[in-house]
Amino acid sequence: MVIKIRTRMYVAFLLLGCISFYMLVNWISDDLRPRYQAAMEESMVDMATLLASIVEEQLAQGADPADDLRAAFTRAHQRTLAAQIYEFTKTRMNLRVYVTDAKGIVLFDSDNGRDEGKDYSRWNDVYLTLRGKYGARATRIDPDDPMTAILHVAAPIHRDGQLAGVLTVAKPADSVALFLYTAQKEIVTAGFIAAGAVILLGFAISFWISWPIDKLTAYAKAIRDGRRVPPPRLGYSEIGALGAAFEEMRTALEGKQYVEDYVQTLTHQMKSPLSAIRGAAELLEEDMPPEQRQKFLDNLRSETARIQDLIDRMLLLAAVENRKELRDAEEINLESLLTEVIAEMQPALVSKEVRVTLQSEDEIVVVGERFLLTQALANLLQNALDFSSQGSKIQIKISQGEANARIVIQDAGPGIPDYALDKIFDRFYSLSRPNTGKKSSGLGLALVREVATLHHGHVTLENLPSGGAQATLELPKQ
Repeated sequence: MVIKIRTRMYVAFLLLGCISFYMLVNWISDDLRPRYQAAMEESMVDMATLLASIVEEQLAQGADPADDLRAAFTRAHQRTLAAQIYEFTKTRMNLRVYVTDAKGIVLFDSDNGRDEGKDYSRWNDVYLTLRGKYGARATRIDPDDPMTAILHVAAPIHRDGQLAGVLTVAKPADSVALFLYTAQKEIVTAGFIAAGAVILLGFAISFWISWPIDKLTAYAKAIRDGRRVPPPRLGYSEIGALGAAFEEMRTALEGKQYVEDYVQTLTHQMKSPLSAIRGAAELLEEDMPPEQRQKFLDNLRSETARIQDLIDRMLLLAAVENRKELRDAEEINLESLLTEVIAEMQPALVSKEVRVTLQSEDEIVVVGERFLLTQALANLLQNALDFSSQGSKIQIKISQGEANARIVIQDAGPGIPDYALDKIFDRFYSLSRPNTGKKSSGLGLALVREVATLHHGHVTLENLPSGGAQATLELPKQ
């Protein structure tokens, strides 16, 4: 299976976007927890310091700070809380405070005196603070669950310039869980939006890069199939330069092949009339009756005219085939143009007793070269006449669609053999005429196709169900 460049680029952008944003969101989410805990610890340092200062003041006044702290926490726990903090509603206080003496023995515990009298001298918050350092610890209730950690931050208590004890503020780490979850959800949402934007941008970039390549590929295939198509407009980028190189190569190769084909076909087509001319010339050197001499002279004139017609047609076809655009284009009324073509061919029509009817809708005007369209229509009408039987009828109809004008020429001849349908517009391909058995130069219909292509139209030739053939020439309307 061949995977297109566009698909590869899009898949690469998709994988890169998903992996990159997953890693980014994951890294930010993992980094949020310690940042939130650091912010919480910083506020706990302030609280511990403030409460330690209050205890020091009470000690200085000779009061027992434990009694005042116990009363304050009792009143605080009795309060009803309904603090709306962003998406979180706080309904209870989850702060714990305990005070130890200089030996680490707990003197006060706000949790209903739970650990009063116990030795906390080995806990880091107390141990470090008693030694003049910053004391803090995080202890997990469940060793395997980080969300059960309790943060402890301590502050020293001084009395008369001596270290008299330690005050510790404790708070569960899950206090920040809701804020952390909300922040993570917003980060993930933003990550998905950013990843989607990058993926869309990647698709746009892959399309922007592969689009001219697709056009260039279609152009190359058209050249391969022998179709005459204009080179795609690819701008001035590297792809545009490649497209220009393709066009130059095509022109060079077609020019070389064109000359070779024409030399071969012209040589082949001229063999028969030249042989006839040479034979007649040799016979004319002998003595013969005047009537026979006249016959050979007529043959010489006929074959010479045949060669001249072949050369003229080839020159005209070559000129049209090498054109890329119209010259001296003008507005042309199709009914008037066809009337002129029929009038010029009137002697040939009369001699074969063929009647031509012309029907047209309104006034249909196209833009084109009058000379070339005249030649094309004359060739189509001549082809219909050649295959029409004596005394038959040719019908010409002019109509219009939304974008094109259509000229249809129908004859009552024998039609086109099935084997010739796909070759009828090829250069030098011709069928024997029913009346004479002779073939034409095979250049007339080839010229019609080139004229139609030059005018951005197309021509078809097909058999009618009732007998005969129908030629259809479509041209863009004005």
